[in-house]
Amino acid sequence: MGNKLYVGGLPYSATEGQLQELFAAHGTVESAKVIADKFTGQSRGFGFVEMGSGSEAQKAIEALNGTQLDGRTLVVNEAKPMARRDGGGGSGGGGRSGGGGGRNNRW
Repeated sequence: MGNKLYVGGLPYSATEGQLQELFAAHGTVESAKVIADKFTGQSRGFGFVEMGSGSEAQKAIEALNGTQLDGRTLVVNEAKPMARRDGGGGSGGGGRSGGGGGRNNRW
């Protein structure tokens, strides 16, 4: 088991300090991060905690998964590696491009 945990169901008011404190009761917390919307700065209701070891991570999962924090039920499990995103972007494909309107525009 890895030592990085996903924590879902966080209250939107939760801070990284609160997350650190919550998990510290179950082992060494290497880092705690609440994920925020990049435009508004508002919490997105989830975060990640990195514990000192896999056994501490497992202990934290067993102790905290399904518990309540400020009226919200926490989901705590092992974090999955982030899915690879292709940098492409590009156009959505299909369709015609080029000239704008005009009465007698022929394709």
